Amino acid sequence: MSNKNISSDITTFTSADLIVHYLNKMGVEFIFGIPGGAIEPLYDALARSTRSGGVRSIVTRHETSAGFAADGYAQQTGKLGVCCATTGPGSTNLITSVSNAYANHIPLLVITAQTALPTFGRGAFQESSDSGVNIVGMFQFCTRYNSLVSHVEQIEHKLITAIMTAMQSPRGPVHLALPYDILRSKVSPSLQHVDINKLLFQNVICDQLSLKELYSYFMAKHKFCFVLGGGCGESVGPIVELAGLLNASIVTTPHGKGIISANHPRYRGVIGFAGHDSARTALNEDNADIVIAIETNLGEWASNGWNQDYLLNKRLVHIDSVAENLTRSPMAKLHVCGNILAIFEQLIEFVTSNKLDIAAQDLPVASGTTPEMACDKFILAPEEQENMFSDAVPIKPQRLMHELNQRFPDSTRFFADTGNSAAWAIHYLQPVDRRSVTRRGVNAGLFRNSVEFSSMGWAIGAAIGAAVGYRDGPIVCITGDGSFMMHGQELSVAVDENLSIIFVILNDGALGMVKHGQRLNNAEPIAFELPVTDFSAIAKAMGADGYIIESPDDMVVLDFQRLLIKPRPVVLDVRIDGEEVPPIGVRMQGLRAYQAA
Repeated sequence: MSNKNISSDITTFTSADLIVHYLNKMGVEFIFGIPGGAIEPLYDALARSTRSGGVRSIVTRHETSAGFAADGYAQQTGKLGVCCATTGPGSTNLITSVSNAYANHIPLLVITAQTALPTFGRGAFQESSDSGVNIVGMFQFCTRYNSLVSHVEQIEHKLITAIMTAMQSPRGPVHLALPYDILRSKVSPSLQHVDINKLLFQNVICDQLSLKELYSYFMAKHKFCFVLGGGCGESVGPIVELAGLLNASIVTTPHGKGIISANHPRYRGVIGFAGHDSARTALNEDNADIVIAIETNLGEWASNGWNQDYLLNKRLVHIDSVAENLTRSPMAKLHVCGNILAIFEQLIEFVTSNKLDIAAQDLPVASGTTPEMACDKFILAPEEQENMFSDAVPIKPQRLMHELNQRFPDSTRFFADTGNSAAWAIHYLQPVDRRSVTRRGVNAGLFRNSVEFSSMGWAIGAAIGAAVGYRDGPIVCITGDGSFMMHGQELSVAVDENLSIIFVILNDGALGMVKHGQRLNNAEPIAFELPVTDFSAIAKAMGADGYIIESPDDMVVLDFQRLLIKPRPVVLDVRIDGEEVPPIGVRMQGLRAYQAA
């Protein structure tokens, strides 16, 4: 971790310097946000930090995107994501992205400014105190910790409390509101001696009594299926190893997609939103009499619409590091709470030391295909595979996902935006990881989405945050024309930072999920149309490369290797067939369940 001193002159060491000092000690490299008058002291501290090689500012084009970028950075690096905004509308613009992080347990430190304390209640410009537009009150329900720093003596204690709350289970965003005069106040040089990294070290805790009960299921030689949620990235190696020892099949939730390579012989696809018949088959009682769900909140889109046949039944064993998630599965036969890596290392030790002889299951093998394509053959139905190889114009979204599978290296990180982008990518994009499945680390997953709060445009900002934290491979952002119209201005941040991000825009002239949702739900066809837009021209105007893709041939002739080595972003304006119906059945099922008869 970095331990840079941001100021050699202790007489000018301010509260803002103290914040930046602790971020440097944690190895945080960037703060995402937009400056303004009231938060200027923090940017002064960032200027001093930048000159000494410490944490620096990345200026986004909208505060919501600052939160999304901090989200992507946190997910990709495992570090604390940090975003900031000035008073009034700067702070309110952060609420959407902070809410998104709250729903997805992303650790963020959110710093907002307030006008100076003596101005509270006097109608100051953009006043955000409890006497004006109450920003602290607004953040109350979308943060794990939320406080106004009203005295300079509070700053270190509240900062440490916020950071520890954000980074320890259950993770999530935390908010500190800092008045202008507090940010500028000098702090004592006796501060800043707390070892924040030691405080963040988490003891390995496992529920030993529940583990012993789980051992008994192993001894009984049950048929197992593992369900991997989004929090399994750090522990995927031991999880997959145990699946092999138990001859278990593996499915993932939408959040867990990409954590295990799509060509792994035990992988059966996604259960839940935009999921696969192969995953549902693997979870049938005939194929699995014990279902082990790991690190998932089992919400609507992760549980196949709270389906009682596949997941939410007495066959379920729910293992999670977040006790809150276990409240979603009261019907489970067993709950195990604790550190996931430690739990699975103990389970492996038990199975191997007891030399359990568990009968092997027959695993489907796709004949006549390369390992990279084997996943398509048993995860996707034949009629689905047909569209993946269609030469039709405009290009089928299924074919587009197949081309993305084939044309990017195994180190690629994919980010799929809310809407049809997520549906097509979850179902048809099958990232193939050719590295060892025993790898560990928070960046193990190849695919990210945000299906809880589901903010449009999330993937655009998140891809930028991930790209500045991950320089070992390309980042691909799969988004829609509606989402890009909301947050596409962030492309200029990627240009400014020389980021090699490929933005793939599914351009169908519509809010696609709205359009198809209305059709499938027999609703009025209204308010989904978007104007014809040349996103490649917009890209070029911002300094990025832009290409229009209308057919499979356009994908074939495009030199992806050349695009990937360019130190700037690329926009692919893909004119997809908008009449293709995305795999959104789980969403429709949820809506229909509560319609009046």
